[in-house]
Amino acid sequence: MNDVMLKLKPARRERLADVLYGQILEQITSGQLVEGAKLPSEAQICRDFQVSRPVVREALMRLQADGLVISRQGIGTFVKSRPSDKLTSFAASAEIASYLRAFEPRLALETECAGLAAMRRTKAQLNQIGEALSALEGAFQRGETGWEEDFAFHLAVAGAAGNELFPRLLQDLRDIMRGSMRVALSLTQRGSEDRRRRVLEEHRKVFTAISSQDPDLARLYMRFHLTESRARITGSHGDR
Repeated sequence: MNDVMLKLKPARRERLADVLYGQILEQITSGQLVEGAKLPSEAQICRDFQVSRPVVREALMRLQADGLVISRQGIGTFVKSRPSDKLTSFAASAEIASYLRAFEPRLALETECAGLAAMRRTKAQLNQIGEALSALEGAFQRGETGWEEDFAFHLAVAGAAGNELFPRLLQDLRDIMRGSMRVALSLTQRGSEDRRRRVLEEHRKVFTAISSQDPDLARLYMRFHLTESRARITGSHGDR
């Protein structure tokens, strides 16, 4: 199989690894790099992009962690999966790497929030979570992305955890969460009816577990939801 030449543009402002990640991602989503295609060597990318080897390795490591490429020792790095070609129309390609990184602290924070909410929530807090869920369903029915309603749902769960620091920490992540939610939900809104149904069902399961005061199940469903949300961005479901 012939090696593919990457057409990279030098970057000045944003973090170089994010920009490199984004430009490789653009070539994957556009089909310039097809599934199974071999990327140039690290040394070649360094020369083409005029960056250090650590920058290249960081970008490739993130692409591999996101399931977009796979590294075969002694052979090279290959495209593993192709996200939706709509992905880079919903966000600048250099931003997508940071949006995906945001899921790591969210998994740690929100999984525990869900478990504590199941143990500590009041009736009023449960109603607030339910109202946020209903608002998200309404946004979907109106054909909207519903990112504000989605954030309100997650914030209500954090509030029900019984520690004022949890919603404060989530508010600190609001801007990057808004970006990742907008991308994931835009892809969902443009996707199949089954995809939209699955997103709502994931939220319902979190709500039901909190309502039933089952902390283990609440943690499990929140982790599953966040993992699936991340996978919807990268396209690792194969669901378009």
